[in-house]
Amino acid sequence: MSRSWEGVFPAVTTKFTEDGGLDHAEMQRCFELQIDAGVDGLIVCGSLGEASTLDVEEKFEILRLARSVSAGRPVLFTVCDGSTRKAQESAARAAREGAEGLMVLPGLPYKSDPRETIAHYTAVARAGGIPVMIYNNAVSYGVDITPSMLVEMAAEPLFTSIKESSDDVRRVTEIIALAGDRYQIFTGVDNLALESLAMGAVGWVAGLVTAFPRETVAIWRLHRAGRHREALEIYRWFRPLLDVDVSTKLVQNIKLVEALVINSNDRCRGPRLSLQGAERETIAALVATALKDRPQLPGFD
Repeated sequence: MSRSWEGVFPAVTTKFTEDGGLDHAEMQRCFELQIDAGVDGLIVCGSLGEASTLDVEEKFEILRLARSVSAGRPVLFTVCDGSTRKAQESAARAAREGAEGLMVLPGLPYKSDPRETIAHYTAVARAGGIPVMIYNNAVSYGVDITPSMLVEMAAEPLFTSIKESSDDVRRVTEIIALAGDRYQIFTGVDNLALESLAMGAVGWVAGLVTAFPRETVAIWRLHRAGRHREALEIYRWFRPLLDVDVSTKLVQNIKLVEALVINSNDRCRGPRLSLQGAERETIAALVATALKDRPQLPGFD
């Protein structure tokens, strides 16, 4: 069982054709851009991947596609279902289909209490039998997996890491204070990434990486090498774009950035619609500024 996940794990977007189907060729191209830039893993079928709009079979098509181009990097499959039983089925199938791990969400939209939350996560983890990244995002989902709950959950060895998206960088310190190095802590908030890494997080589940993979990887690797000033310079350049990840329209925002930067498309699946008018102009202006001022990346290992 892997306990060594660290680094940049893109939460990749799902690409659609003009008639609304899965665009396998474009997803393969975009996933390969991530791998070529040196990311450390991929996470498929999450919120940024529009999981709530995907059919079950589509999710596993995306998992297989990601694994086919991952070049040995771990591919994590996101499990989010309102029913623990159905979440267990997804976890078990993901393991059979070769996922190296699971990123598990609470049983949404129900807002479970701590006892229910721990029971749900434990049941799903054991059904899959592969390492689990616990996703904590009380801001969006209304279920807070607190540091004290993580201490209780530490008895289950399948829980290996945490995607910490509470929007409170103090949580990193609080988790380490109570649980030590029991978990690999990943930051899940783009515009708190370097702050979280400085506090002891060992990874970044990233969003804007889908359009700027080399810059995102550079920030991580420079930080890991102790080259903090260089990492900070890139991060400060990146920050205005990272802010668009923290939005109810993060999917539309990031897909538009992908369209403008890596010549992809910004097609979404309903009820989401691609940005128009002032919203589109705002993102386009941010991208234009970023590309004009795009930094020359230093060398790093």
